[in-house]
Amino acid sequence: MYYKVLGQQKADAETVVLSSGLGGSWGFWQPQLAMLSAHFRVVVYDQYGTGASQGNVPAGYRMEDMADELAGLLNALGISRCHLVGHALGGIMGLHLALRYPALLQSLVVINGWRVLNSQTRRCFDVRRNLLLNSGVDAYVQAQPLFLYPGDWLSEHEALLQEERQHQVAHFQGMENLLHRLQALMDSDLTTSLKGVIAPTLALSAKDDLLVPWSCSADLASRLPHGEHLQMGYGGHAMSVTAPDTFNPILLDWLQRQASHASGTPSAFISVETP
Repeated sequence: MYYKVLGQQKADAETVVLSSGLGGSWGFWQPQLAMLSAHFRVVVYDQYGTGASQGNVPAGYRMEDMADELAGLLNALGISRCHLVGHALGGIMGLHLALRYPALLQSLVVINGWRVLNSQTRRCFDVRRNLLLNSGVDAYVQAQPLFLYPGDWLSEHEALLQEERQHQVAHFQGMENLLHRLQALMDSDLTTSLKGVIAPTLALSAKDDLLVPWSCSADLASRLPHGEHLQMGYGGHAMSVTAPDTFNPILLDWLQRQASHASGTPSAFISVETP
């Protein structure tokens, strides 16, 4: 798989791994890279079957397979402990990783995630899948920002969205790959497994997320042994892109707290809302 290692290279530097959502590309994290690289060793990667990690995702693909692929990459890099930050699919994969490789994760951040698919999220995924199957790649890519970004942000970034649309069409991961990855995500149900996640976990949500209601993150955190829920008031599903000035300090504070308390006892569930 394609990857980059950025930031601190000291032997004792703590490692943060960033895993993106359904798009799979490391480039999603551009607004966070400079900040995180100043404090941590940072690993970014293209998920299998996306971007530069070329390959055919098979039918029957599972979130567990995605977790195994990342574990294999980290093992090849000699990384035995890390903090994982995952957006949506990346966060769900992180929960599976925490269950399958409990010694690997020092902490976990799940951004706009869930324990089991919500009816609103399923509705959005069904619409997007139908667009892809019935109207093609360009229609799918054109509609995608509606599910990711707040309306006012969309209005103010028209030129950027047009550039992004052209790039995503030109580098589309392939219909079969996307459909198999999406099905794996939709099939994931962690309801009976969450008590086995021992890593301190932040479930970070946005109040105005159209795709994944914020209540999914609150529910997820409340069911984890060491869960914390924090809600941003603005930013939509991709608030790490639309509101980095709010998102980045929250993320850095969490990671630094987990790094400094690595040998301590994680806290019980708490829930906090930010403006």
